[in-house]
Amino acid sequence: MSRIFTQPTLNPKKIFLIDGMGAFVTGSILFLARWKFYEYFGMPLEILSILSITAYIFAVYSLSCFLFLTKNWQPFLKSISIANLLYCCITMGLVFYCHSKLTTLGLTYFIAEIVVIVALVFIEVQTLMLSNLKEGVD
Repeated sequence: MSRIFTQPTLNPKKIFLIDGMGAFVTGSILFLARWKFYEYFGMPLEILSILSITAYIFAVYSLSCFLFLTKNWQPFLKSISIANLLYCCITMGLVFYCHSKLTTLGLTYFIAEIVVIVALVFIEVQTLMLSNLKEGVD
């Protein structure tokens, strides 16, 4: 695991795949939480719906990049990195706003989700920086 943070060796296609699959899993968990397990999370239903839909949109974007991009991937990776960070900031704001309603499971889930997404963004940014360094050398 530490090698991922010290050597950004993942190629952009794999990053888009990981990002897309992660977003799909997030959307699915939030969708299930919305429809079947609301009482275990405590987040208001409308917010769960919006977060779930947003995650599915991110999944479609990243998986489309994985499937169709061959060149000029940097602006697309930069876009999803920024979107992921915004998602984390909004989610953290919602966690603070709804803190009194959240269960321990809900709070744990959202904090864990933010940590995982921030780690992925870190890898995405490292990949972008490494790409820029390679272009400067070439």
